[in-house]
Parts: sequence; structure tokens; C-alpha cells
Amino acid sequence: MTQTRHAFEARLRQIGAERYHDRHPFHDLLHGGGCSPDQVRAWVINRYYYQHSIPMKDAAFMSRVEDPALRRQWRSRIEDHDGTDTNEGGIRRWLRLARAVGLDPDYVASTQGVLPATKFAVDAYVRFVRDKTLLEAVAASLTELFAPKIHKDRIAGLLQNYDFADDSSLSYFQNRLAEAPKDVAFGLAWVLDHADTAEKQDAAANALIFKTDVLWSQLDALHAAYVAPARIPPGAWQPGTGLLAGRAA
Repeated sequence: MTQTRHAFEARLRQIGAERYHDRHPFHDLLHGGGCSPDQVRAWVINRYYYQHSIPMKDAAFMSRVEDPALRRQWRSRIEDHDGTDTNEGGIRRWLRLARAVGLDPDYVASTQGVLPATKFAVDAYVRFVRDKTLLEAVAASLTELFAPKIHKDRIAGLLQNYDFADDSSLSYFQNRLAEAPKDVAFGLAWVLDHADTAEKQDAAANALIFKTDVLWSQLDALHAAYVAPARIPPGAWQPGTGLLAGRAA
């Protein structure tokens, strides 16, 4: 049975309440100041792979969109990450965070040392958006509904607990507080407008669940490799490598 617009939105929001990665133990550790410098660096390296893949995901989406209005609306997402003449973009801001925690930004940008599971999860998301219906692709982006809270918690926690944290190093998260709401407002309205049958509502909800799994699985891999049992897989980043000259491990 097709849900009302209000009921379906509530269903989507409940998915986030139950499954968004703000509930993952690694974030409690990170935001509470419990991460070592190398655990923070591992997070920065692996999260970069996700950040740098988002514009490619969005470009894959746009290549399938025939509606110029939808393409115009979606294009700002790529610009927010890649930057423009007047906006340095999220990728450069993330590399500034990498420098602040003692990593060589060129090393981070090379994506060497990224965990295999991070690559599998993020690449699966890019393929999902490229291959699934437009409705499912847009619905998968709705994790942005739940992002403002985690950004606020992260900014407060990092500022309180880590010496590297300041307005410059945390500018990625500060900017996302302004950028994400406009994206998600459009995306949510679009999904609610187009998920007009029970089957489409189920597909959209499952797409959002898939995306929460993508985010959660990245943190599972990070925690297993660098927290407990601290078993780093072959080829993944080893503490002491990829650091700025003169920075101790």
C-alpha cells in the first residue's frame, strides 16, 4: 500500500535514526578525544577516498539525466566538492585537514593506503548511482538529512579534544553545514514527488538503507584495522608513512 507523503518521509527519517553512522563506536571514540594521532590520520586517509569519489558519483548521475532543470540543480554538488573560481571546494578543504593532522596532502590525494573495504564500499556506491534508477540514486543521497548533527558534534568534539583542530582545519565540516541543507531539501522533495507507488517507495527506502550500509561498513573496516583488533590488511596505510617532512609518527 502506498504511504502518504508524510508517512513516507517519516519512514525515511526513521532509517537514519536507526542506521546512520553517527551511531558507530568509532565516531564516539573520535569525537570524544579517544583516538590516537595515527587513528585520526587513518580516518582522514580513508574518508578522503569517499570525498574524492562523490563528484564522480554525481557526474555519473548527471550523465543519465535528460531533464536540464535537474542537471542544473545537481551540478552545484560537483562544484561544492571540486571547487570553482570563488570556492576552493570540499576536496581541498579535506586535504587541509590532512595537512593539519601531519599527513602529506599529496600522499592522501594519491589514495595509496586506503583500506580495501573502503574502496569496495565507496566504489559500490558509485556503481549503484550509475546503474540504478534515478529515484534510487537520489534516495541514496538522503543520508545528508542526518549529516548536520554529526558535523556539529564533530566540530565541537574535535575542537575540544585535539590540538590540530581550528577553523581552518575544520572548514570542510563548517561549509557542509551550509551546503548540505540545500542539497537535501531538493533531494527529499524530489524523492517524495517521484516515489508515487508502494514499489517505488520500497525501492527508495532500500536505496537509503544501502547508503547507510556503505557509510557504516567504512567505519567497521577502519575500527578493525586501527582500533581493535588492529589488524591492518596488506597494502593499507601503515602508521609512520605518508607524513609531512619533520612530523613524527
